[in-house]
Amino acid sequence: MRCFLALLLLISGCSSPHVTDEIGLTQVTFPNGTLINAETMRSDIELLKGLMYRESLPQNRGMLFIHPEENIFHYWMYQTKIPLDIIWMDHDKQIVEMSLDTPPCTSKSARDCTNYGGNFKSKYVLEVNAGVARKNALKTGDTLNF
Repeated sequence: MRCFLALLLLISGCSSPHVTDEIGLTQVTFPNGTLINAETMRSDIELLKGLMYRESLPQNRGMLFIHPEENIFHYWMYQTKIPLDIIWMDHDKQIVEMSLDTPPCTSKSARDCTNYGGNFKSKYVLEVNAGVARKNALKTGDTLNF
């Protein structure tokens, strides 16, 4: 029993400083120190669904998409009901592209929704409420930490 408790204490002290207490959230830090608690999407279905059908996104929250490998990724706002800032980052977590104040697309047909980004290879994409990137003076070339 003592060995089990010691192992449990050891494991609990080894958690990543970037993972929040809420399961599935990754803490993203902007260059100015602002913290965003981002839902982390990795599976194909998670990457596809994203923020579809959401009515709102709490302040200082976001969604972090982690693609299996760096590539060209176009994003769209199909069935997304809230305006977003979309931030593409390369394998070094450096911002390579942003779509600010991206409007919702609630069209019944996905083909009627505009594609955004995909001009540069990326591995990570962060979606936050519209205006967050500008408020925090994010720019291409900045590195986010997570």
